[in-house]
Amino acid sequence: MAELRFSMETHGAAVVVSAHGELDITSSQRFDDRLSEAEAASDQVILDMSAVDFMDTTALAVIVTHWRRQAEEGGVFLLAGARYRYTKALWITGLADRLPMYDTVGEAVAALAETGSGAANSPGVSEPGESQASAG
Repeated sequence: MAELRFSMETHGAAVVVSAHGELDITSSQRFDDRLSEAEAASDQVILDMSAVDFMDTTALAVIVTHWRRQAEEGGVFLLAGARYRYTKALWITGLADRLPMYDTVGEAVAALAETGSGAANSPGVSEPGESQASAG
């Protein structure tokens, strides 16, 4: 099993948190801590999931908690690069239809720049069963 790694960087006013590896019960506290750090730095957080190899429901709970907190405080929480094969829980629970999701970090940053906040789901997001060229 590959070690889970996180990185954070800023893109304009947004903070991008990138997760690399498996998001599960053993990493949920670290995951929560990283998202809290990002929220402390900006009211615009983008979670890059393009390098996530697995996600369970504990990680899903962390995502929902931070998404709701940002929304309640007038901020924005966007997902980028979530691949159905590895993040099925988002679709199974119906959250993929509610969370603002984009195929890439670049698309999420552009959406923030255009609207000043995260709009509804981007039309560029692949539906379950569709393959994304960037998956790999």
